[in-house]
Amino acid sequence: MSEKAVNYYRNPLKKGTEAYEIKKPDIAFKLPCIGTLIPKTTNEIAGSNWLLGCETLDRDYADYDQYKEYLCPLGIKYLRFQGGWAKTEKVQGVYDWAWLDHIIEDAVARGLKPWLQTGYGNPVYSGAGGVNLGAGMPLSETGRAAYERWVSAMVTRYADRVEDWEVWNEPNFGDNKVNTPEIAADFNIRTARVIRGIQPQARISALALGHMDEAYVERFFRYLKEQDACGLFHNVTYHDYVYNPDANKLAVYKLRQIVENYAPGLIMRQGENGAPSEENAGGALGNYPWSEISQAKWDMRRMLENLGNDIQCSVFSIVEMQYSGNGPITKTNTKGLLKSDARNKVLRPKIAYYAVQHITSVFDDTLERVRETGFRHSIDAGDRYKYHVSTDRSVSVYGYEKKETGRRLYTIWMDDAIPGDSCVLTELDFDFADSQFEQPVLVDCLTGCVYEIPGEQWKKEGNMDRFRRIPVYDSPVLLVERSLLFFDKSGFESEEKEEPV
Repeated sequence: MSEKAVNYYRNPLKKGTEAYEIKKPDIAFKLPCIGTLIPKTTNEIAGSNWLLGCETLDRDYADYDQYKEYLCPLGIKYLRFQGGWAKTEKVQGVYDWAWLDHIIEDAVARGLKPWLQTGYGNPVYSGAGGVNLGAGMPLSETGRAAYERWVSAMVTRYADRVEDWEVWNEPNFGDNKVNTPEIAADFNIRTARVIRGIQPQARISALALGHMDEAYVERFFRYLKEQDACGLFHNVTYHDYVYNPDANKLAVYKLRQIVENYAPGLIMRQGENGAPSEENAGGALGNYPWSEISQAKWDMRRMLENLGNDIQCSVFSIVEMQYSGNGPITKTNTKGLLKSDARNKVLRPKIAYYAVQHITSVFDDTLERVRETGFRHSIDAGDRYKYHVSTDRSVSVYGYEKKETGRRLYTIWMDDAIPGDSCVLTELDFDFADSQFEQPVLVDCLTGCVYEIPGEQWKKEGNMDRFRRIPVYDSPVLLVERSLLFFDKSGFESEEKEEPV
């Protein structure tokens, strides 16, 4: 393998030496590198836990045509869009669908699946709600009627290509006093009934909570229950931006308990997840010295933490958003996986783009979570699926296995702090019971490099696998059966590529 292939990320839209344009972080793994992960495209997977944010096209803060070629190489199928009522109906009773037709038709042609949101409001009608983040919902009789006509027309138009819908966005943003939980719940019900009246099989997302607010969620779902309307919805979405992506587990647990109390079985979906790539950026988490490295670590940790807790996860977002106008955000939102300029031109992928590729190349619907994975201070051969690690620091460990073969992998990272720029490794010992390893390797998800684990650092004792001096840091690494990976090992062995079995 060339030095370029090991040390530089490869832009999927470029060829030859021009493709290797961003240097990977220097991380001192004291293990033999045997290859690099090969990304999977959208059409190479049947399904996965991941969705991708393509927000703000309705307000022209981003340009779909600038980033569309970067979508499929990410290996994610579902895309989140705002429907854009105000952009579609600029004159009462006249719908101009051209902008949205273009996006939906192009995405579907690429094998992608749109997830379409029915927000925001429209100023051409009195009392029809606001057009930006944090806006009030349509509340006047005229505004509601016009809104429902637009939703009906949109669902009718795209029913053969769109099955996933979401009602509004962050009704509680900034503790919005107009969108009370009851008003938001009623609005969700009315919208969902319009959608299902046209498309009975529709999968509808409820709430799109802007920040964790237990009282708001309780009142919202109590109203749904009272109206016998919980069955209208397929999932509940929430957005929770915290500086340490692993610090919200208790809040999410409480949210899940509330939802289960009123709507048992409703799927949990984190509808937005992402960190900025620079300090003083627009939107959530802006007040911190972020970099492309810490952004990538944050995104991967949140993706894998969600996966390990049965939460669907939407990465926010594909590209930087150039906010303008009178909305609550007036700076560039740098949470995008692609860097863009003030005119929405895409300049290049960020490190986070490649990091997400590494996650999606490994984790798809062919894997299932080993729910019994759990920590023990001392384990023996009888403790199936349990593990021990030689540290008192907080370490996230989740187990998965291949459905067809039972072959195992574990995700591991230090989770006690905000992701940083430092990539200093800590060597830890791990013992796993019943882990089914035959040829374990280590994968660094940040760089995509695959490392051999020497014989002196791994031994099997009956049903126990004992790993010694395994390098761990604040970014995910994988202990994984070699056969589960699809990686390029050219230059190391006689074969060019190794495919999973």
